[in-house]
Amino acid sequence: MCTHTLRERYVNFYTDFAFKKLFGTEINKDLLISFLNALLQGHEEITDLTYLNTEQLGTAETERKAVFDVYCETVTGERILIEMQKAEQRFFKDRSIFYSTFPIRDQAQKGDWDYRLNRVYTIGVLNFTFDDDDPAYFHHEVKLMDTKNHEVFYDKLTYIYLEMPKFVKTEAELVTLFDKWLYAIRNMATLMERPRTLQEAVFTRLFEQAEIAKFNTQERMNYEESLKDYRDMYSVMKTQLEKGLAQGREEGLAQGREEGLAQGREEGREEGREEGIAIGKLQATLANARAFIEQGIPMDVVQKTLGLTDKQMKEL
Repeated sequence: MCTHTLRERYVNFYTDFAFKKLFGTEINKDLLISFLNALLQGHEEITDLTYLNTEQLGTAETERKAVFDVYCETVTGERILIEMQKAEQRFFKDRSIFYSTFPIRDQAQKGDWDYRLNRVYTIGVLNFTFDDDDPAYFHHEVKLMDTKNHEVFYDKLTYIYLEMPKFVKTEAELVTLFDKWLYAIRNMATLMERPRTLQEAVFTRLFEQAEIAKFNTQERMNYEESLKDYRDMYSVMKTQLEKGLAQGREEGLAQGREEGLAQGREEGREEGREEGIAIGKLQATLANARAFIEQGIPMDVVQKTLGLTDKQMKEL
């Protein structure tokens, strides 16, 4: 048994094992139903659901297959895909659209069919940000829209994306069941006991199922392997970040020296050189920050590592 799990009471939700155990198993179906009802906020009232095959093949052998994290159908026929993404992929939106085609085609019927479709939801729980214009805007709901009148053109296809690094509410600020779910998801791995605010019965179940000490031997091994994969991924990302930072500092210092010396010669003042160096360093740091965010590294990690202020982050 690895020693680090002794210091952690609950699983890291962002590992594949934890996500699928808590949201993708029949025994924990009530957890997923509660989360979905809190997320959909009355648009749907899910009383039960059925887990569907997560591996989907195209209509021909040559077509690409898709493997979902969680795929289910409600008792009223709505199809729901739930994906957990630890880091941004270059074409993650394209991937999301591609995946949504499978639950649409699944509804095709043989023989006479009038093309009537049930609703399809594609939900992404993202451990990264993709929209840096508004640091508080983390809950995206996307539908097909008429670009002239800005009205929803088709309301049966919905994409929901949750940028979890932007959810920064404290326990004292939690109001809705949805708030509480997001707080539990984001902070679970660092908690040593269930927060007092999360007193609903569903959270009693959640933290019971997430407690590492209650896992059997196979579950513990599977979780350890999943956690290792998760940490390896972030280790690679951190290494790339540090290398890019070091390179950026060198380039920034060189550029800053040149600009500072030129300015100093023109003005005859020593402070010109120092100011030029500072400007070059800041420009290089900001350029690195933009690049790392585009690679899917969480904004809070980038800010902390590069030492940027909130104002500088907003200007990226």
